[in-house]
Order: sequence, then structure tokens, then C-alpha cells
Amino acid sequence: MGLEYGSRSRRLAVVGLLASLTIAGASWDAQARTARKQAQARVIHGPSYRPPYAAIVVDDKSGQVLHEVNADDPRHPASLAKIMTLYLLFEQLEAGKLKLDTPLDVSTQAAVARPVKLGLKANQTIKVEDAIKALVTKSANDAAVVISEAIGGSEGEFAKLMTLKARMLGMTNTTYINASGLPAEEQITTARDQAILGRAIQHRFPRYYQYFSTPSFQYRGAEIRNHNHLLGQVKGVDGIKTGYTDASGYNLTSSVRRDDKHIVAVVLGGSSNSARDARMRQLIEEHISQASAQRTAPIMVETAGEDSAQAETIAPATPVPTPKPAVAGAGVEAASKSTGADQAQAPKPQVQPAKLTPVAKQSPRRARPATSNKAATVNGREAGSPSAANQSRQVEHKIGASALPQ
Repeated sequence: MGLEYGSRSRRLAVVGLLASLTIAGASWDAQARTARKQAQARVIHGPSYRPPYAAIVVDDKSGQVLHEVNADDPRHPASLAKIMTLYLLFEQLEAGKLKLDTPLDVSTQAAVARPVKLGLKANQTIKVEDAIKALVTKSANDAAVVISEAIGGSEGEFAKLMTLKARMLGMTNTTYINASGLPAEEQITTARDQAILGRAIQHRFPRYYQYFSTPSFQYRGAEIRNHNHLLGQVKGVDGIKTGYTDASGYNLTSSVRRDDKHIVAVVLGGSSNSARDARMRQLIEEHISQASAQRTAPIMVETAGEDSAQAETIAPATPVPTPKPAVAGAGVEAASKSTGADQAQAPKPQVQPAKLTPVAKQSPRRARPATSNKAATVNGREAGSPSAANQSRQVEHKIGASALPQ
């Protein structure tokens, strides 16, 4: 009797222990699932976080900095990264490796890119020109991935090319992690570096640069408007790009031509679309009058080669008088608030030096002239025949006295 009672007690104890372990295991699993969900949804910056402000205004013709605040402090570029994505795409067009009507394959990786996006589907294609317009207007992240994969094979490899190109342009404090500008802790830049890029893309690709002035375009029956609210609203603004993430704040690079003067301005860390735009308007009006009407600074070009990444320049040419017709500018309705990478969260910027040879700032050397003679059309105009320097001077005279409607 006693043995039977003891055996029964031991069995009950074992059953109780197993039940306890089962309950504990279920609890641990639930806690682990909750922790994973919390980690996935965790907001890096709290609700009181405000992205730090930075700005710079550069006189393109003299190269002089007219205004700067925190111009060398690290910031997240957000969709300003797409300027470099387009720079590398324009290179492919200039070299004849791609054409404006070349169809680009849409991968699953591109199709699942986070908004803002065109809504491209895997196994579809998109023409190069439509992809360009999608980036400069809607800031479409799926189109950015398509471009990156077409050129680099993968977005990661393409980002390495972006960073290398940044070094070759003298952008010493910029590192790219992706083609879209979607949040990544190591993806950082500065206002000064973005001003360098804003000038360089015009000097190197003056014809293709004109895509940045596209007010809207039609894609599969839908009208897609440009997020840049200053186009057609501020006299002389001809581009170039907006950007937004939670960590970057509202970013904008602008190019303005008035009365033979040309400035490139960058605002990073705006608190809203309207606040950023208002600040940019103020910077333009305060500093455009200080800019030079005569080119004294060299046209910007990059070096070739990974190890000798020093910014090179070519001597400025004597201006040749040419007619200065006004560039037609269309009024742009205020675009809806940017979202995606123009709408996502990212960590606080930290400088992560790229494993590339640093670029010595302001170390002008004699440059090799551009040699590409590949032709393409931009909005019905032929591009690619003259050298980069000659194209830049032609467009400079063409657009220099432009007066877009207020």
C-alpha cells in the first residue's frame, strides 16, 4: 500500500514537472515572439527626435561657398541618393551601353521595394527613360532597384560603385548602401558633398540633367507629378531632388539660374516639406545676388581609377556669346507629402569611412577630356555628341537667363 502510494506520488510529481516545463516553454516562446515583433517594429529614434539641420549654398561659376551651416556634419541622404543612381545611369547612356528605350528587367527584389514606388511587378520590364522619370518625379524606390541591378548586377554591388564614384568626385564623407536612399545606418553624406554632386551631374551630363526639371509624366495611364514643389514656382529653379526619411528629415538639393548666375543649394534635416521649401526659398533669394555672372571656376570632372581618387578639373573656357532663350517652365501643383524613402525610419547618422582612398579636397589637376560621342535624345533633343565641358557651356548659356514663372 505504501509502495503504491509512493509510486503514485512520484508519477504526479513528474506530470506536474512536465506541465510546468510545457507552460514555461510556451511562455518563453511567446516572449521570444513578442521580442522579435518589438525588434522589428522598434523605432530607432523616439517621438521627440528631430533630425539635425545642415545647409550650404555654392556659386557654381566661381566655386565660392556663399553660405554654410554644419556643411560637413554627417547626415542621411534619403532619396538624394538617387542623384548618384542617375549619375551612374547617365554614364551608361553616354557610353552607349544603354539606350533610353532599353527595357530593364524587374526582379522580385525590385518589386518588393518599400514605398514610394511605381508598383512594378516581378518579371515585368520598364524602359530606361521611364525609370529616369520615375526617379526624378515620384522618387520610386522600385525603379531605383531596377536601375541598380541592371548596372551593378545587384543593389549591393551597385552601392559600391556609387561610393567609388563619390570618392572620384571628391565627396569624401559620403557612403552609399543602396540605390534608393532607404534607411541604412551606414549610409551617410554631408551638405557639402551633395552640393558637389549637384554641380557635377550638371557639368558632366548637361543634356540628361534636364530630366530633373520634368514637372510630371504619364506612366500606364497615370499622371505622376514631381515632388519638387519649387519647380515652376521659384524663378530660375531647374531641379534637382527631394528626399525624406524619419532619420534624415526633409532634404532638398536645388539648382537656380538667374541673370547669368548659377547657384546650387542644399538643405538637410527640414522639419516638414513646407519648412524645408521655405528655407530653400530664403537661401536662394538671400544669396543669388552674390553669385558671379562670369565663370572663373573649372568645370568639374572625376578622376579615373580606384587608387588615384583625387578630384580633377579642367580649365574654364572663355564664354562664347549665344542667344539665351527662356526655358519653358510648367507650373507644378504642390505634390503630396513625400513618403517611403521618402517615408521610412533609420538610425542616427554615424560616419562610417569607406575602404577607399580619401580624396584631397580642392586639389585641381589637369583632366582628361570626355571622349564619348554616343547620341541619345532627351525630351526630343540629341544628347551626347559634344564633350562634357562643351555641353555644359552650351546648356549654361541656354538656361542661364531662364525665368521660370513665379
